[in-house]
Amino acid sequence: MRLFHRTSLHPDLVFQEAEAHFGALGLETSPVTGRARHFRGALGTLALSVRMEGGHYTFVEAHTDQVGESRLDKNVKKFFVRLHRLADPRHKLEASY
Repeated sequence: MRLFHRTSLHPDLVFQEAEAHFGALGLETSPVTGRARHFRGALGTLALSVRMEGGHYTFVEAHTDQVGESRLDKNVKKFFVRLHRLADPRHKLEASY
């Protein structure tokens, strides 16, 4: 599955948060290559890439080897919420229904 998120955080901070978040899930980081990280573990494989976009945005893209919405995919979405809260701690996430 492919997921993406735009944030105003610096790419180094995104990777720091990713290593903390996915490390807590038991995923191991493979060697660092530029603006990409690979995580592997019992939940599956995750390829995370980060690039600067026009203006002040950082584009975060995640590719998992899972089909459908697996536990790993749900944790990628939780990671994106974590980035959102880090970028704007005053923002309260609420259901929109």
